[in-house]
Amino acid sequence: MQWCNHGSHCSFDLPGSGDPLTSASRVAGTTKLASEPPYLPTPQAIEPQAIVPRAPAPSRMQMPQGNLLLLSHSLQELLARDTVQVELIPEKKGLFLKHAEYEVSSQRFKSSVYRRYNDFVVFQEMLLHKFPYRMVPALPPKRMLGADREFIEARRRALKRFVNLVARHPLFSEDVVLKLFLSFSGSDVQNKLKESAQCVGDEFMNCKLATRAKDFLPADIQAQFAISRELIRNIYNSFHKAIDNAAGLLIFGKELSAIGSDTTLLPSWAALNSSTWGSLKWALKGLSVEFALPEDKAAQQGKQAENDVVEKLNLFLDLLQSYKDLCEWHEKGVLHKHQRALHKYSLMKRQMMSAAVQNCEPESVEQLESRIVEQENAIQTMELRNYFSLYCLHQETQLIHVYLPLTSHILRAFVNSQIQGHKEVSPPLLRMLSWPRPSFFPDALPSSLPPLQAPRAAPCPSLAT
Repeated sequence: MQWCNHGSHCSFDLPGSGDPLTSASRVAGTTKLASEPPYLPTPQAIEPQAIVPRAPAPSRMQMPQGNLLLLSHSLQELLARDTVQVELIPEKKGLFLKHAEYEVSSQRFKSSVYRRYNDFVVFQEMLLHKFPYRMVPALPPKRMLGADREFIEARRRALKRFVNLVARHPLFSEDVVLKLFLSFSGSDVQNKLKESAQCVGDEFMNCKLATRAKDFLPADIQAQFAISRELIRNIYNSFHKAIDNAAGLLIFGKELSAIGSDTTLLPSWAALNSSTWGSLKWALKGLSVEFALPEDKAAQQGKQAENDVVEKLNLFLDLLQSYKDLCEWHEKGVLHKHQRALHKYSLMKRQMMSAAVQNCEPESVEQLESRIVEQENAIQTMELRNYFSLYCLHQETQLIHVYLPLTSHILRAFVNSQIQGHKEVSPPLLRMLSWPRPSFFPDALPSSLPPLQAPRAAPCPSLAT
């Protein structure tokens, strides 16, 4: 296989012109620089005409030194690649069908472009087409009608997490598809994205190490894959529960807000002959002012927790979910396709043996032999793709571990949010305890209450035998 630089032309000596598996199942279920050895550069545009390739730049064609399977990135390096903001534009475009539009701003490209949800969909499809063996994050669901404000805001946050995970991926971050999505300001970005991937094979076709991926894999790669998948599954389940606790801060703020703004009064007849209601109403009126303070403080605490804790947790969960999807794609897609090809090959061999015994016509035997050779080539390609898929999975697993230190930042932000929240909420609550108690309030509840007696059970009629 010959590899070429951006803008040059290349031909491939591999059987088949593309991945026999399509990326549609992953969609429905939802380049690294030469100095960084684990991820090799891929061509950005390849014309269909086969002509003599240019001599590639030595710096990009030079074989990296060291273990090509291991990554050398840190979390700080990945986070520093880019920070992308996704903001909702207040106006909804469209004459009849309204749709939300987003302003996408990239620090790296110093660009600000406008994108619709469907633009994100095409962007993800192109990534899956070019990188079927990598962790392409899922997109939030599309809601056609009746999208309320809360749903639109949740989708905006999810789109922001999606594009930031893509922009910080060692391979995606150097691909032309990302640059087009973040910087192209034309009116038809979807066709531009599709044109950039047209006539360009996937990563297996463009990576010069793809056919030798087996040589870099450890002997126990299948066992390592099973262990890593189970570990990531356990981490995902644990943090999925943790996000419920963090989101509880928002619910706490909303509950206090409801208490502070409650204006329900008892009917006048309930307090006509008693001064209790008047005293209680006076106390509640004074306490409502104090309740407004913890209400605001709790709302601020919930907002801080949402930004510092919940979103970081969601980002980490999105990454783990993309890894789980990739593992499922490897087992149910790559391996299943390979097994079916082997089964088809065995049937052809049986037909060949049967034809030899029955002395069939030479033309029929030649056609069957030709089909067997084609199937052998297809199986060989699938085996190479299977090993390359494991090669990519091994690197994506390492990428998950690179992101693991993010959990310490999440926990630290959660603790700081709790400490700050309690500091701000406790003073007004303590002032409530210092309020004078109305005379009809008991000083203290009795330390012990008489036990409740269970009602006597009625005799059970005997059943006739």
